[in-house]
Amino acid sequence: MTHYETNPVAIVTGVSRGFGRAFTSALLDRGWTVVGDARRAVELETTARELNSARLITLPGDVTDAAHRAALLDAATHAGRLGLLVNNASRLGPSPQPVLPDYPADQLRAVYEANVFAPLALIQAALPLLAGGVVVNVSSDAAVEPYAGWGGYGSSKAALDQLSAVLATEASTVAVYAFDPGDMRTEMHQAAFPGEDISDRHEPESVVPVLLRLLDDRPVSGRYRAAELLASGVRA
Repeated sequence: MTHYETNPVAIVTGVSRGFGRAFTSALLDRGWTVVGDARRAVELETTARELNSARLITLPGDVTDAAHRAALLDAATHAGRLGLLVNNASRLGPSPQPVLPDYPADQLRAVYEANVFAPLALIQAALPLLAGGVVVNVSSDAAVEPYAGWGGYGSSKAALDQLSAVLATEASTVAVYAFDPGDMRTEMHQAAFPGEDISDRHEPESVVPVLLRLLDDRPVSGRYRAAELLASGVRA
């Protein structure tokens, strides 16, 4: 059962490639209007042309920029009623990823700005418009597993998980999900494993139905892993 009204509006960050693009395509197929962004303007323009939908509103820019976040909210407000915010855009950090004893402080700050502070700022701005809607913060298994070399990215996603959990107790008018899609065959994942073959990872499109089912079923707020939802019966 769906909980959304006719012609709902979503903000999805990082839509030019990978999971953000795949999920945006699925939302458009379901009749959503999507306000999407990406740092790479040329890639975003290509994505918009290939998805070819009048209901896709693209704004190039960086979510760490307050003016850009305001533009996303303004576009969503003019498009209709906001029902969904997906904080998908993330920064991996240097590639190859440095171990924590050698992690440059300026690079770590940039990771946290993109993966923690920007999502929170966008949530804060969107909450007045999201009553009855959903916030999805895209997480990672690196948030809960101590992988060597993943201290920067993983700790930022752990902070995002905790932010999601606390927000769920404080903002009763929205559902809040930290969603761990698992390893996917994306440019970011390739950057995390430079020179390695990642062809055994899932295509982003194979994970999209899992998040769609989560949004349709609307369970209690919390952290959800795609692998566990698949095991419980969700089919791609």
